[in-house]
Amino acid sequence: MSDTPDTPDTPASPAAPGRIRVLLVDDHQVVRRGLRTFLEVQEDIEVVGEAADGAEGAARAEELRPDVILMDVTMPGTDGIEALRRLRDLGNPARVLVVTSFTEQRTVVPALRAGAAGYLYKDIDPDALAGAIRSVHAGHVLLQPEVAEALLAAQDDQGAPAGRPGSLTDREREVLGLIADGRSNREIARALVLSEKTVKTHVSNILMKLDLSDRTQAALWAVRHGITR
Repeated sequence: MSDTPDTPDTPASPAAPGRIRVLLVDDHQVVRRGLRTFLEVQEDIEVVGEAADGAEGAARAEELRPDVILMDVTMPGTDGIEALRRLRDLGNPARVLVVTSFTEQRTVVPALRAGAAGYLYKDIDPDALAGAIRSVHAGHVLLQPEVAEALLAAQDDQGAPAGRPGSLTDREREVLGLIADGRSNREIARALVLSEKTVKTHVSNILMKLDLSDRTQAALWAVRHGITR
């Protein structure tokens, strides 16, 4: 049973400069309290607000403009997947890290297609969670092995993409391998001594040639075809 939300009545104060602003969205007060207690001892992370369902979470995200949102999937009323879609439609730039107990295709695939930057279990080690927040904030995509397997299974059910490895240039294959390694455009640019603008062009070309819609699909495609660093 869900707990009564305890969202503060007044807006949270701005986070200190250089800290990662985090919004917690979960229908269980005890979960939010536990996450807040741990995250508040991290020097570079600050919890700026909480929400007890997806609708409130999307509204709070627009109000507080957090850097990262920790989002449950299964919540009464508006669930996490619908909240992700709302944030995407609003153009909200927050990186959403789904933290849940479920890894079924019916929740994993829609969540990632709706724009989640990562998908983790609620029993994740606290230090690993802090690291995951820092990682998605830096532009990485985080998938635990079971999540990647669910996505690959979903792709198998729908048929493999039409693109072929041979359609990529050598440079595009290098970029794709780094995407599969979870690197951001900035990190790829540094690794290959390119401008970020050039990397963005390569990424766009890769997605177009392989008929893929996002970096997560590109990373999975790379793993499937053995294009890794």
